[in-house]
Parts: sequence; structure tokens; C-alpha cells
Amino acid sequence: MSEMPEAMIKINNVSKWYGDFKVLTDCTTSVAKGEVIVVCGPSGSGKSTLIKCVNGLEAFQQGDITVKGISVGDPKTNLPKLRAHVGMVFQHFELFPHMTITDNLSIAQIKVLGRSKDEAHAKTMKLLDRVGLKAHAHKHPGQLSGGQQQRVAIARALCMDPICMLFDEPTSALDPEMVNEVLDVMVQLAKEGMTMMCVTHEMGFARKVSNRVIFMDNGNIVEDATKDDFFGTPRSERAQQFLSKILSH
Repeated sequence: MSEMPEAMIKINNVSKWYGDFKVLTDCTTSVAKGEVIVVCGPSGSGKSTLIKCVNGLEAFQQGDITVKGISVGDPKTNLPKLRAHVGMVFQHFELFPHMTITDNLSIAQIKVLGRSKDEAHAKTMKLLDRVGLKAHAHKHPGQLSGGQQQRVAIARALCMDPICMLFDEPTSALDPEMVNEVLDVMVQLAKEGMTMMCVTHEMGFARKVSNRVIFMDNGNIVEDATKDDFFGTPRSERAQQFLSKILSH
């Protein structure tokens, strides 16, 4: 038997409450190195909460999560250090509005990774070039379109040499014509072997690059299937309903 690829992210029986309200219930899954997982489901199903638990942006009360063997829930874990290696791209780009694009990408490299200004600048320009925005390096975020700002946010995450990338609905705040320019960058990352966990409604992207699709509803992982199985014949009625609505448009 061939060996299974090592798990980059392991989520084991994770549950989370906000007061009396249970947002996640016994969620278990794993993401192997180089795998691309799409997490989908209706609004309020716990998708964004689950992905934010992976790098400790949300605390969870039960179960455990490890990223490359490091326990996220362990009080002794240095979460800022872990987050530096887990790239996160949010729905709203979270760029510093008062800084240039160059400074947005360089600041964490200098402060967190200890790179020199010259090293950080070189890395910044290389990654802006990679997302097609080198010509905009001197601008401020407000001078760019939403799609351009999201590509800057992806480049900023990549500047930290992440071991994996988390995407929390990265295209849902964008005008429709800007969605593809962001997805194109994500498709390229997937092709290069980046381990990715993406919360998204973009089913075309899921079909094109995901290895597996996780479908959530009411805080539960209802399906965790290969993309062919998921789009072919989802086992749960809930996933079938969801797909019939989302794919009929």
C-alpha cells in the first residue's frame, strides 16, 4: 500500500458554542499536504467559523486542531507565530488603508519574520508581479478595485511563506466581473501545490481545482467527499437541495 500523504491540517471532533448556541458540532476532517479543500453550505452553517478555528482566530471549546503537528487549542502554543505561517485571506480585504501596497506587504515580513527592508521589498515586488499588480505598488488600497485589493491580500499572505492558505469567502464581496481575476490567482496557487482550505460558493472553482468538497449545515459536516462524488451524487438530501439551487443559476 502506498503511504497516505501527511495531514497538514487535522480537525478532530471540534465543537464550539457562542453562549448557549452551538455553532460547530463534532467536526472532523483533515487536509493533506498539497490538497485543495472547498468548504461550502448555506449561510450560517458554520463554514467561516470552522476555518477561523484552524488558525485560532476563533476559540473552540471541544476537540482539537493541529496544523503541521502544532496544536491550535493548546494554551502553550504561540498563536501569532503559527498564524504567521498560515496564510489567511478574508472576505473584506483587511488591508491598511493609510499604507501603500508595498508597505502593506512588507510590514509583517519585517516585524514578524525579521527580514531586512531590502529583503522584504524584493519579496513584495516578486509577489505583486505574480498577482499582476507590480505597477500599483506605490498606490494606496483605496485607489484599487475590489478585485485588485483581494489579489494584494493574497500576495500579502504569500509574502510570509505560508505552509497552507485559508480563504474565507474571498470573492463574495466582489463585483461579479472581478471574481475571476481572484479565482485565477487561487487556481494558479492550487496548481503549484499549495495546501488550501477555501470557504466559497464558487462551484466552478470547486469543480476545477478542489480535491474534496466539505458540505456543512447547522454546524455539522454533512458531507466530506471527493469532488466527483459530491457533484455526481451527493449522499445527503440537504446537499442535493443546496446544489440544485446554486447550480441552476
